[in-house]
Amino acid sequence: MFRFTLALLLLCCGPVAAQTNTQQLSQCLADTTSGKDRKDLARWVFFGMASHPEIKQFTTPSAAGAEAETNKTIADLFTRLLAESCMRQAQAAFKEGGAKAIEIAFQTLGQLAMQELMTNPDVNASMASFEKSLDQNKLSKVFAAN
Repeated sequence: MFRFTLALLLLCCGPVAAQTNTQQLSQCLADTTSGKDRKDLARWVFFGMASHPEIKQFTTPSAAGAEAETNKTIADLFTRLLAESCMRQAQAAFKEGGAKAIEIAFQTLGQLAMQELMTNPDVNASMASFEKSLDQNKLSKVFAAN
């Protein structure tokens, strides 16, 4: 019976690829952050993007206080994740790939945060609203069967 179970496991699952230290850090970051943490991260990204000269005109002066508070929240989050929750994984990833490994792991967390925001119906509706202005005649020519 044991051999049958072992054989079944080997057949169905195949070889398990070892995760790199950066992947392990990415997984730790995902596992130890809450939905609130990821929303805070998305808010921080938003403020960063809003500082671009071509976007800044769409922000309000009152956002400066919220941006400062968000920066403090993110500093606390990064510190907690790297120095407490995922310290072992962060050390291993840094040893393996330097600062770039840490950057990649946090990019993965950022993508997760954005995915969570994009599942909100209000966000989806806003992102899809451009479709009302599409020139359907021109687009139908592009996708017409040849």
